[in-house]
Amino acid sequence: MAKAAAPKTEAADVFAFPSMDAAPFADQLRTFAEQGLSSSKEAYENMKSSMEEAQKTIETTMETAQSESSKLSLTAINAMRANAEANFAHLEKLVGVKTLAEAFEIQSAFVRKQTEMAVDQAKEMQTASKAAFDALSAPVKAATEKAMASVKAA
Repeated sequence: MAKAAAPKTEAADVFAFPSMDAAPFADQLRTFAEQGLSSSKEAYENMKSSMEEAQKTIETTMETAQSESSKLSLTAINAMRANAEANFAHLEKLVGVKTLAEAFEIQSAFVRKQTEMAVDQAKEMQTASKAAFDALSAPVKAATEKAMASVKAA
């Protein structure tokens, strides 16, 4: 008697998974990736814009600092020049003194004049320093206010 042939089973059929349509998952993955790319581009553009604005602010501040520093230096040089001229004039007067009383009078007038001049020079330096500070802080203040406004808007 002939044996009946055993049914053939393929190994592939034993390990096969039920078929599943991957198209919806692929579409969701693609949408997610596109949204991530879009968000990354937007964040990059915002960061780039912020960095460019910061660079402009720094450049403006540095130019202003150089300009204001020159103004302060000129103010100080003018004060030193005025003091040197006053000292030389005082020495010339002292050389021509005939009496001790005249020397005391010249010296006291010089000290009084130098004190007044020092007060005026201090006021002038204070005014120049305040102007320099205001000029230096203006771009930083504007940039800070702009940044705060954008943070509040977001």
